Amino acid sequence: MPKKDIHPTWYPESKVYCDGQLIMTVGSTKAELNVDIWSGNHPFYTGSQRILDSEGRVERFMRKYGMSASATKNDDKK
Repeated sequence: MPKKDIHPTWYPESKVYCDGQLIMTVGSTKAELNVDIWSGNHPFYTGSQRILDSEGRVERFMRKYGMSASATKNDDKK
């Protein structure tokens, strides 16, 4: 038997807020949750993510291992 009075209070309808707006309700041990990022405003999920290659890492990798950019473009066409 589980011990009585040692578990936190469970809130089955906890409200999740982001920037003051109600986002969703979930089950939690807290009545209200405030989050900074959720799937509705995260760049990965909204499609606004940009991959920045400011240091030329891809080109440096290609030079290091003797690969040419044209060889990889030909491989992509197959």
